[in-house]
Amino acid sequence: MFNSTLKKPLQLSTSTHQLAKYYTQTKTRTLARSQGRVVILGSGWAGFKLMKDLDKKNYDVSVVSPRNYFVFTPLLASTSVGTLEFRCITEPVRTYSKDINFYQATCDKIDLENQVIHCVSNIDNASGRKSFLLDYDKLVIGVGSYSNTFGIPGVEEHACFLKDVNDARKIRKRLVECFENASQPGTTEKEKQDLLHFVIVGGGPTGVEFSAELHDFITDDLSRLYPDLIDKTRMTLYDVAPTILSSFDSKLSDYAHKKFNRKGIQIKTRKKILPYGLLVWSTGLMQNPLVESLSTVAKDASGQRILTDGQLRVLDKDTKLPYPNIYALGDCATIEGNDLPATAQVASQKANYLRKVFNGTAKKGYEVPATEFEYKDRGMMAYIGSYEALVDMSSVHEQATKSGHLSWLLWRSAYFTMSMSMRNKLLIPIHWFLTWALGRDISRF
Repeated sequence: MFNSTLKKPLQLSTSTHQLAKYYTQTKTRTLARSQGRVVILGSGWAGFKLMKDLDKKNYDVSVVSPRNYFVFTPLLASTSVGTLEFRCITEPVRTYSKDINFYQATCDKIDLENQVIHCVSNIDNASGRKSFLLDYDKLVIGVGSYSNTFGIPGVEEHACFLKDVNDARKIRKRLVECFENASQPGTTEKEKQDLLHFVIVGGGPTGVEFSAELHDFITDDLSRLYPDLIDKTRMTLYDVAPTILSSFDSKLSDYAHKKFNRKGIQIKTRKKILPYGLLVWSTGLMQNPLVESLSTVAKDASGQRILTDGQLRVLDKDTKLPYPNIYALGDCATIEGNDLPATAQVASQKANYLRKVFNGTAKKGYEVPATEFEYKDRGMMAYIGSYEALVDMSSVHEQATKSGHLSWLLWRSAYFTMSMSMRNKLLIPIHWFLTWALGRDISRF
């Protein structure tokens, strides 16, 4: 237990002592909270939800993240074409600042022996980015993952990804630029066709939903504003799998394939060299640099994700025993012997499980034995355009698979309900209505 008047001293290794003169040391272990400090790395589905629901009366909660907001990723594709505005899908972390310590920074090293993390601020200013140390009693790693380019030359430099609001903003800007450039005097027919060729790589839910949103944007709005260019637009969806949405029921996957063919969205599975105006890359995940730097912790067979036990505790690489106070969840982690998909649903359920463990410990005043995490698959949904969607809940009931307009209503109502704050629960339907009534905003900014 913690002493009621003294702070626990920070024990630094020799290497950490040498670095200390270059770092601002942030020691905020507090005895005002009976369970000490919990440091959460990341503000995604795992980190944000855990931070939001954790018992602040008994834990001193600190969050370290390079961005000061949470992104509701299922609706990210909608913002990239103006169906929704960006603020509809973001939640400011500092909304909860009276109960937590927030640091807009990246963690580039974890000293497991001394329970210290090394951070670098993610704020550009005249004096440069500052570095500091932060100690912890419990550490939760939820730093997510990066888009995997598979080492293909040019992808990093020229493709647009779709994992953050800034990515959606970049896509939206580039879309308008393509049409504006194609409408300029002196632009040849070949240049117009190249500029208006939109390529999406990845036939999973993200790639399919973006393709659907883009098709709606072109047919509903850009066709009115650029009528002479619409017959020159093309969309191509590439994937290495023989069909799109391969994780869905085969009937739903076939239904989406037929719908895309009717809309003129070409689906390709072979490599081909083609000019394009916009390339959106939405396939594969690769490890966060912090995960790569953790050489003493166990990783999965691919070496991309941290390996945990059933209680989400990080495993030691050599002994395979869990670190008692270090946890990992979200896209950067997987459970040994229970490899789950890197989805928002899995991350959210893991955060909910860990919240119950931590809060249960605080209530009882000692470490409670926890049952292992159990994932409950609540199904999958995907928007396929023209007010139609797919709903696959075969994990709940083998015949619970639907497609069409009613599925679209379920898709919208589910994401509306899952939105984190009352503010966004109001903003989202308002912007949906404005888009339906007045069309999408195509301003380039």
